[in-house]
Amino acid sequence: MLKRFFGYYKPYKKLFILDFTCAVIAAALELAFPVVVNNVIDNVLPKGNWRLIMLVCLALLVFYIINTVLQYIVVYFGHMLGVNIETDMRKQLFAHLQKQPFEYFDNSKTGKLMSRLTTDLFEISEVAHHGPEDVFITIMTLIGSFILMFRIHAGLAIATFILIPFLTIALVFFNKKMTKVNTEIYNSLGEFNAGIEASVSGIRVVQAFANERFEEERFASFNQGYRRAKLAFYRLMGTSSSYNYFMIRLINLFALIFGSYYVIKGEITTGQFVGFILLSNIFVKPIEKVNTMIESYPKGIAGFKRFTEEIDKEPLIKDHAEAVTLPKVQGNIQYQHVSFAYSDGTEVLNDINLTIKPGETIAFVGPSGAGKTTLTNLVPRFYEISGGSLQIDGYDVRDVTLSSLRSQIGIVQQEVFLFPGTIRENIAYGKLDATDAEILQAVKLAHLEKVIDQMPEGLETVIGERGVKLSGGQKQRVAIARMFLKNPPILILDEATSALDTETEQVIQESLFSLAEGRTTLIIAHRLATIKYATRIVVINEQGIVESGTHDELLALNGAYKKLYDAQFA
Repeated sequence: MLKRFFGYYKPYKKLFILDFTCAVIAAALELAFPVVVNNVIDNVLPKGNWRLIMLVCLALLVFYIINTVLQYIVVYFGHMLGVNIETDMRKQLFAHLQKQPFEYFDNSKTGKLMSRLTTDLFEISEVAHHGPEDVFITIMTLIGSFILMFRIHAGLAIATFILIPFLTIALVFFNKKMTKVNTEIYNSLGEFNAGIEASVSGIRVVQAFANERFEEERFASFNQGYRRAKLAFYRLMGTSSSYNYFMIRLINLFALIFGSYYVIKGEITTGQFVGFILLSNIFVKPIEKVNTMIESYPKGIAGFKRFTEEIDKEPLIKDHAEAVTLPKVQGNIQYQHVSFAYSDGTEVLNDINLTIKPGETIAFVGPSGAGKTTLTNLVPRFYEISGGSLQIDGYDVRDVTLSSLRSQIGIVQQEVFLFPGTIRENIAYGKLDATDAEILQAVKLAHLEKVIDQMPEGLETVIGERGVKLSGGQKQRVAIARMFLKNPPILILDEATSALDTETEQVIQESLFSLAEGRTTLIIAHRLATIKYATRIVVINEQGIVESGTHDELLALNGAYKKLYDAQFA
């Protein structure tokens, strides 16, 4: 764990050395002050040499100025080191999440993932900055001040040091306890964030059902769970702080009692006694810092454990070592004995065989839950097939890189997702380097001109969170424009016109079929009127593919498709 943690310091070796060196020098200069005071009281003050006293004080002033600069370097550049490491970890974690397949996000809560990207990494940053230097300086200061105290009087130093083992035992005990409690806090925080995210994003549904009271009670449950975890932590921290405070004051008290005794006996001078008291205060400073360490380190350790747990989750779908770049495809798709089941064993597809020729428009119809969307999601490898083979132009989709595969597939999904920002930015997401002319052409093909003309700022209109300022049909057309802009050889339209009114739907369908010319297009639709002119219609139910043919051919069969058609147009 430590080796892995310190691996993140490698890109910032110079920054770490600067921070660490300055912290050590600053701590060493602090040890020099009691020695100087000791000599001033015992050697300089009795001589009454005011000029020499002022020179010594001037030297101390220089020390303080140097220490001030060192403190600035430690605080600023030390935190820069921590922030740099935090940024690298967040970048690594975000890139890791981007590689995870759909099933991973099906089973994960957004709030928990947000917590891991934010709170966890902030605590790790604090430990990355303070950890190594705090531990080293604590040990150095303890040893250095003890040696200087021992040189003044061995018995007095031992009497002062005798309480340190009790503090060490307490440190190990409380650190272990707090790491465990902090893990519980992070789990509670993840649930807390997930609850808030769900309630806020679903506020329209909440208000539509007048379920505000229910949501308040559910939020109160999350809130109280987080509160209990935090209180358990602070209970431990309070016990630890109180125990350490008492031990530290005992050290000061022992120094005062035994020091006074040895001064009266004449074994040490007044200057040595004052110097020893100052050294004992320096001696307990790192021990006081232990309280801070006990509070922050367990948080960072727990956060780093959660970070590594997440990073160690290998994506179930990824490029293998011999994966090749998929060349420009014609659009020949072959399902050969394809089966698919979720990781929990739930089977969705079994032994599917289907050949789709380049340029064909294939419509998938059937009852909800039959696996139509899953069948098309296997093409861009959003899910991994459990058995069989799925090929595009003779290439198994598992043998080509994900980027080269997905760059040649355009998708308009049933649930449209728009990013916060402008209409232009959301359309341009289909081709990030698109020109204005290309964007305007996509707008025209998606029949968005009237919508944009009515917007206060046209293409630059901000559409709000998930496109909340647009109607369902408008959002769908923005998504279609985004797909027009990508202009891929394979198209997947998952209920692409489901949110449009009948008149608009007819216009969009004409544009979609125009775009589909010369391309392979997979359409999922419940409204059968929209897919009459597909090259082939494939009927899927719980048994798999049960019928395949044109609209007229399937009606003539008087089978599953005819029943669906009659049910819709009776």
